[in-house]
Formats: sequence, C-alpha cells, structure tokens
Amino acid sequence: MSEHNFVHPRGVGELNKNPVEGFSAGLIDDEDIYKWEVVIIGPQDTLFEGGFFKAYLTFPYDYPLRPPKMKFITEIWHPNVAKNGDVCISILHEPGEDKFGYEKPEERWLPIHTVETIMISVISMLADPNSDSPANVDAAKEWREDPNGEFKRKVARCVRKSQEMAFD
Repeated sequence: MSEHNFVHPRGVGELNKNPVEGFSAGLIDDEDIYKWEVVIIGPQDTLFEGGFFKAYLTFPYDYPLRPPKMKFITEIWHPNVAKNGDVCISILHEPGEDKFGYEKPEERWLPIHTVETIMISVISMLADPNSDSPANVDAAKEWREDPNGEFKRKVARCVRKSQEMAFD
C-alpha cells in the first residue's frame, strides 16, 4: 500500500517470535495490513477464564496518529464492551482532551501504543471492569449490583459459547 505510510504496531512477525501471554494476533488477510484478528484468552482467576474471545482491530490510514477500533466478534458480556462488540476503553479513544472531563489526555490514545499495549489494556479491562463509564449499561448495572449473580451467569454462558466456537 504505497499511498499510505503505515507503521506496523509491532509487526506480526515480531509478535510471533516474541508472543505475549494471553492473546494472539495476526492479519486477517495478508493483503490488508489495516485489519487484524486477535484472540484473547480469558484471564486466569476472572469470570472470563477459559474463554477464547475473537476480535478485530481495524487501523486507520493515519495510524499511529489515531487509534484503531476494536470489536469483539465472539459474544462477550462486559460493562466496557457494547452489545454490538465495540470495545470502549480510554486507550482506544481519540487523543487529546476529553470533552466530558472523565479521562486525562495521557489515559487516551498516544502514538506510542502498539497491538501489545492495547491487548494488555483489554486483558486488564476484562479482569477489572470500569462500570463508571460503561458501553453496556445493563452489564455495568449487573456488575455493580450482583457480580456473582446474573452477571456471572451471562459471562459463563459467553465463555462456554467461545469455547465451542474456538474448536469448530
């Protein structure tokens, strides 16, 4: 893609040589460096443990100045993941000031972030949801009011479904 100066966010080959625990990542299609597929393994000692959650990372043409978008393809019940799969965490928000005053600029996207730092943030998000700024209000309410009740049941169902899909 000569018309764009895409900088690989830690290249696929680099990730394959030095894998990071908890996820795998690669191009969906070798012809398109802007679309990646990632699989996040549910973190140990969390409700998501044992799950295999597939997501797409779509990089803008002006990466690394702007963040990629991340969307789970595998169903996941989480306060910071919209019901359509869109991931909502600070590191993936456009750089600069937050017009709502919720996030500091340094918590938002910075050009130094890589696929690895994004995945580490998402794995951390799975382990420790932020219900103050939810993308899924229903999941946030369940997480706050009864994390070991309905929330836990819905997450367990998503984990089971992710395991079935992983081995199809």
